[in-house]
Amino acid sequence: MAERAARAAPDASARSAGLPACLVAAARSAPERTALRDSGDRAAWCGRPPITWTYAAASEIVGRLARGIGAWRLPPGSRIGVWFSGGAEAALAHLAVEAAGHLPCAMPAGWDSAQLSAGIEAADLLGVLTEGRRGARRPAEELTHVAIRQFRLRYLAAFGPGVPDGVISLDAMALERGVAEPVASRGLVTFADGDPERPVYRTAAALAAAIAAHLDVLPLAADERILTLLPAHDLRGLVTGLGAALTAGAGLETVIPFEAAGFGSALLRPVPTRLVVPAVAQAALAALPLPWTVRTLNVVHRAPVDLSLRAGAEAAAPPRLESLVFREDAVLTRPGLRDLAATLAYPERAPLPRALLAIARDAEGNLTYRGPACAAAPLPRGAIPETDAETWRSAGYRPILSGGTAVAVENA
Repeated sequence: MAERAARAAPDASARSAGLPACLVAAARSAPERTALRDSGDRAAWCGRPPITWTYAAASEIVGRLARGIGAWRLPPGSRIGVWFSGGAEAALAHLAVEAAGHLPCAMPAGWDSAQLSAGIEAADLLGVLTEGRRGARRPAEELTHVAIRQFRLRYLAAFGPGVPDGVISLDAMALERGVAEPVASRGLVTFADGDPERPVYRTAAALAAAIAAHLDVLPLAADERILTLLPAHDLRGLVTGLGAALTAGAGLETVIPFEAAGFGSALLRPVPTRLVVPAVAQAALAALPLPWTVRTLNVVHRAPVDLSLRAGAEAAAPPRLESLVFREDAVLTRPGLRDLAATLAYPERAPLPRALLAIARDAEGNLTYRGPACAAAPLPRGAIPETDAETWRSAGYRPILSGGTAVAVENA
C-alpha cells in the first residue's frame, strides 16, 4: 500500500509547475483514484447533482475547460476571477484558469454586488467564472449586472443551471473536444481578510512552499482523502484542502455548504480521512463521535485568536493538528495546540521547516517571518509584483504569553 501511495503522488517537478501539473501527474500514475467529490444536498443548493471525479476524469475536464478559456485570446497571465461557494466545480474552474496560463483570483462566495464590483476593479479582472445557482442567489445573473459598470471585464462564464444570456456555459465548454496540456502556473490571487480592495499575489512556487510546510506536519498518503468544511477561496482553504490533496495525489471531498446529514454520510465513508474544519466548528465536533477512519482532525484558526479556550483538547481522539493563518501571508501548522502555543512563544526552538517558513519574534515581541511559504505581495492593477522570500517581514501580530506559553495572538 505504501509503495502504491508513493507512486501515485506527483513528483517535485509537477509540484513546482502548479496544481494542474499535480493533477495531470496523478492522473497518469493513478487514473482511477478519486480526486474530487461533493457531499451533501447539492441538488437543493445549486440545482446540480453531487460530483465524483477520478483523477483521469478531472484532468480531462480541466484540459477541456483550459482549451476553451485559451480560445478567449486573452494575454497570458490575465487575471480571471473564480467566484464559487465551493465544491468540485470550484476546484475545476480554478485549475482550468491556472492550466490556461492565466492568474486565478479566488473570490469569497459571501461577497455582495458592491464587494464583487470592488474586487473586480481592484484585481483588474478580465473575466470571471462562477455558478448559476447558490442557494437563493443567482451569481451568474448578479455578474451580468455588475459587468455593466466594469468596462475591462470581457468574459463571464458559469456552470448551470440558470446561465443567463451573455454568459458562456462552462458545461458546454466541458463537452467540447480537445484537451489543452497545462502550462506552468503563474501563481494566484486571494484577498486579505476577504477585503475586495486588498488583493494579494503569490507565485506558484510560494503556494507550493506553503503546502509543503503544511504537509511537513500532515503525513498525507495518496490512498487517503481530505474531508473539508473550508471553501478554497483563500489561502487557508487552498493549502489545507485542494493544494494538499493534489500535491499528495490524494482525494478531496467537500461538504459545502455544511449540511448535517451530508456531513454524517461523508464521515461514514470507509476511507482513511484527514478531517479539516474551521475553529468555529470545534465545539460541535467535540460532542460528535468520529469514526476510526478519521486519522487526524485539522482545526484551522485565523489570527488574531484566543488559544486558552482549548484546554483538555490534547487528550481528545483522533490526533489533532492546529493550523494558524496569518491573513493571506502564511499558514503555520503544528501537531497539537501545545506545540502551536510553544512555537508562537519560542519560535527559535521549534522544529520548523525553516527552508520553507522561518518565524521569529522581534525586540518588541511581535511575530516576523520569512521564506518562500510566506512570499506574498499586494497586487497592483498593473504589472505582477515581485515577491521577497528572504527578508524578514512583520506578521502584524504578537503572542500573549503566560506561564512560558502563548495563550492568544493579537494584532500588533
